[in-house]
Amino acid sequence: MSVDLSKLNQYLASRSYIEGYAPSQADVHVFGALPSAPDPSFVNVTRWYKHIASYAPEHTSLPGSSKAGETFISSAVAPASAEEDDEIDLFGEDEDEDAEAERVKAERVAAYNAKKANKPKTIAKSVVTLEVKPWDDETDMEALEKSVRSIEKDGLVWGSSKLVAIGYGRPRMLLLVH
Repeated sequence: MSVDLSKLNQYLASRSYIEGYAPSQADVHVFGALPSAPDPSFVNVTRWYKHIASYAPEHTSLPGSSKAGETFISSAVAPASAEEDDEIDLFGEDEDEDAEAERVKAERVAAYNAKKANKPKTIAKSVVTLEVKPWDDETDMEALEKSVRSIEKDGLVWGSSKLVAIGYGRPRMLLLVH
């Protein structure tokens, strides 16, 4: 059994224990799989190793299961023999079909891109109604309209405007912006 130190180091970068927020049997299991203290270049594993080593007298009484630690421990399993590869795999992938599917997919994508390239680009346009209310009834609405129309930006086109009464003789100005 060997421990994948790089995987364990990455996992412990944001955690203090293998499982949960306290030492458990998962920590003891991985700790026991390490033959000695890890290389100091694995900073997180070294920190964790020293911490779990401090619980040595309590290793047998720690709660939890050792199952969570199995993801970091790999046993040296011999590769499958050639006889096992000859079995029929009903759900396996056929490389010939994959190549054909990829070719068909590439043709469809190319046809879609060619069709899309021939279409003219649509320009998104908006019409905004700008409502300007005066501060009081003595405001010169014509001067206010000239002031508002003096604003110039790329793509900004001022449309028509009209004065609408809001009450008590006070008008509001509605401007269309294209």
